[in-house]
Amino acid sequence: MATEIRIPYTPRAAFLPFHQRKQRWACLVCHRRAGKSVACVNELIKAALTTSRKDARFAYVAPQYSQAKDIVWTYLKHYTAVIPGVAYNESELRVDFHNGSRIRLYGTENESRLRGLYFDGAILDEYADIHPRVFDEILRPLLADRAGWAVFIGTPSGHNAFYKTYQNALKNPEQWFHMLLKASESKIMDENELAAAKLDMTPESFEQEFECSFEAAIKGAVFGKEMAAAEAQGRITGIPYDPYAEVWTAWDLGIGDATSIWFAQQVGREVRLIDYYEARGAGIDHYVKVLKDKPYNYARHLLPHDADKTELGSGMSVIEQLKQLGVRNTRVVKKLTVNEGLNMARMFIPKCFFDRKNCEKGIEALKVYRYEYDALTDTNSKRPVHNWASHPADAFRYLAVGFKPELMSSTPLNYTNLAIP
Repeated sequence: MATEIRIPYTPRAAFLPFHQRKQRWACLVCHRRAGKSVACVNELIKAALTTSRKDARFAYVAPQYSQAKDIVWTYLKHYTAVIPGVAYNESELRVDFHNGSRIRLYGTENESRLRGLYFDGAILDEYADIHPRVFDEILRPLLADRAGWAVFIGTPSGHNAFYKTYQNALKNPEQWFHMLLKASESKIMDENELAAAKLDMTPESFEQEFECSFEAAIKGAVFGKEMAAAEAQGRITGIPYDPYAEVWTAWDLGIGDATSIWFAQQVGREVRLIDYYEARGAGIDHYVKVLKDKPYNYARHLLPHDADKTELGSGMSVIEQLKQLGVRNTRVVKKLTVNEGLNMARMFIPKCFFDRKNCEKGIEALKVYRYEYDALTDTNSKRPVHNWASHPADAFRYLAVGFKPELMSSTPLNYTNLAIP
């Protein structure tokens, strides 16, 4: 005999189409306080209770584990409290159901915890703050075995992976459910409160947070003005590799995290960012192979100030490992405070031209790299958010500090006097 379970959740009218969708994929672009997290938590609960699959697994993925714990875990326990036989694992932020289904919360700062699993469905919250690699390289394969579904939710934060996901959803309605929910149209928020927020906030912030504008400036963007100017001035475009100019690289070294490398040339007065590379969990030998496989003539390799101390499991410093593998033209950048380095990067960007294709990931990182918001002072703090954009931004900062080509001409190089490498 079937048992009726009444979960204390009444969907808001705006989310009824989402709960009734048939598409495998979904993208929800919603204003703040719309209730998207609550709707998605209950979507997971419904899926866990109604699935016919054995040992079904569902994931709620947030940019950081602490976000999932502080917000979603409370909702998940509240709405499942009435379900008989439910069991909670506080240390793993996991809910087990009587039918063998399981819902678990994850953060992407430790994405290795996701590897080797399988999922029947997943929610990716605040997707603008999640590196697209997490879905492309990790979650998508984990959904493949059981043809699992995924929902991408968040509020706009410029033209990043979330923006691209929404654009893809618009183009493929048969495969994607999509929704853009503006506060002025949803009628979820009190009109007086919304009007007050509009007076208190900058126009850009209000458009982004409540009117779901992807075009509004990213709140607290570290290099927002500089990268907007680069785009407007046509300095993000196709940049060919000049075989007559030496290439400098700048590295941010990750231990159990991403390692990012920028490739730059000085041609006349222009600093040309011709390439960008990043990987995770690889040894120094991997990056040396990447260098050698590219057709570049290298001048210097700029490394963080602790590269002569950092060990990546070999018992040697990074510089020692590079020398052992034949890379000797290294330079450790001058140690500055983060803010001093960021100021140098701001002054450096106006000199730079970026190859849009080869540097796509790095460019996007520089656009979305932002400061933390300090709720106590209602201002942006002096500390940038540590997320996927941090590593390419740090590598770029090292480039700005250490990039000093010996040949700094105010006019274009005289190619006829240079030997082809």
